[in-house]
Formats: sequence, C-alpha cells, structure tokens
Amino acid sequence: MKEKNISILGCGWLGLPLAKKLIENGFSIKGSTTSEEKLVALEENKIQPYLIALHEDKIIGNTADFLNESEILIINIPPKLRGAQSENFVSKIKNLIIEIEKSEIKKVLFISSTSVYGDTFPIVELNEDAIPNPDSEGGKQLLEVEQLLQSNKNFKTTVVRFGGLIGIDRHPIKFLAGRENVENPEAPINFIHQEDCIGIIEKLINEGLRQAQSDNLNWNETFNAVAPEHPTRADYYHKKALEMNLKVPTFVKDSKSKGKIIIRKKLQRILNYTFQIEI
Repeated sequence: MKEKNISILGCGWLGLPLAKKLIENGFSIKGSTTSEEKLVALEENKIQPYLIALHEDKIIGNTADFLNESEILIINIPPKLRGAQSENFVSKIKNLIIEIEKSEIKKVLFISSTSVYGDTFPIVELNEDAIPNPDSEGGKQLLEVEQLLQSNKNFKTTVVRFGGLIGIDRHPIKFLAGRENVENPEAPINFIHQEDCIGIIEKLINEGLRQAQSDNLNWNETFNAVAPEHPTRADYYHKKALEMNLKVPTFVKDSKSKGKIIIRKKLQRILNYTFQIEI
C-alpha cells in the first residue's frame, strides 16, 4: 500500500530512531541525510538511503525518487541560523515545496518548535489557540514555514511543535553544569523526551491512516508537544545536576524571569496521548 510508504527528510538524532520504529510497525521508509558517511547506517537499518541537501537556491540530490511512491513526507530538519553557515530556512523549504507539488505526497508532517511563541513577562500559559509571537530568528522562520506549508492546497500539513528535546544522550544540564549567574531562574521548563516525540508522531500517522475514510481529521492540525511537568529552570537544573553527579549551576538572584508554559490541549483532546517518560 502506498500509504504505508513514508519519506523522512532528516534522519538524524530524532529521524533515525523514528524511522526504525516505523519500520518495526510495517512501514517502508525512505530516509535522507546530508552526510555520505551516514548512508551506510541508514541502509543497515533497512532505510532506503538518500543523500539530499536543501539550499537557498537549489536542492542537491534525487528528490523526485526520494518522494516517489510515498504518501507521507516528514520534514525533520532544523533551521541553520548560527555562525558563518547561517542560511535562509524559508527559502530552502520553498524549493522543497516545488518538489512536493510534483510528487504523489498527500500529507506532510512538519516538525516545528515551541519557539514560535516567544517568551514573555509575566509568564503565561499558551495552547495551540494562542497567536504565535516569536522573539528569535529561528522562531520567526519556523512560523513562516508552518504557514507556507499549511496554506498549500496540493497537500495537507500537520505541524507538531516540540518543546526542548532531551534524551539519554542529550540533556542541557551537561552544558549548564557549573555555570554561574544563569538567567531566568523562574522560567518554566517545556521539555519532551525523544521517546515521546517518536510516540506522538507514530500515533499521528496511525490515527491519520485509520481515519482515511473521514478525510484524515488529524491532518491540517497544529499540535503542541511538551511533557506535562513544568518545574522552574532553577529547580530542574539543580535536581538534574545532582542526579547526574554534576556541579550545580547558580542562577541570577532577584531578577525577573521571562518564559512560557506550553499547554498541549489538542494533543490531549484529539490524540489522547499518554506520556511515557518523565523529564
């Protein structure tokens, strides 16, 4: 079945284990990387490997074959906006949209970020009905890409806005350990574990296929996806430093903290997803 074929653009930290999980569940996966060295790893994990790189003015790689015979495309590439290699993410996705329009892709799942909301003082709760107001260049470009994809009539796009990504091999305390005068001590944490990211994407795809006869109700939706817990930065990083036997960071005292509390209203109401990992 063509609907069991999925193309994943970006098989990195999240995309590779996601591809492996979907293969376990009977999907056929085409996966892309920008590194020739990683092509073998994709193939060893039964992923059809493609070397594809998006640029502002072109796409390098066999995009047509990568999208061919897939009904779902998962876009899982972050904006590169730091350092000398900073690029215009919106222009890169505009080039990709041209290729999607030529293909048989009917559904796009775009991995976005809660950075589209921006931080505020005072700190407020924000669900999917809140109007995004990004305060970073990355957040601004992600929001523009969301709008470009969801306004396109050639395919349906669901957006998943993940909070800060953590996992067994990835945690921000490793970079904050021992630091002094860290800002925003009272800002709430909005994190999500890699396993829950995969679980949410998996459920979105499966629910979408099950609802095929009712026009895929979960597509053309936007979901916030963060763990239920929202401790303050100061409390959370103190706890994690002790758990990992790292030096506890110190925070600026008597300062006004900016931040946000992300509420996953649609994730609960539409998907009824149960989180597996406590942050």
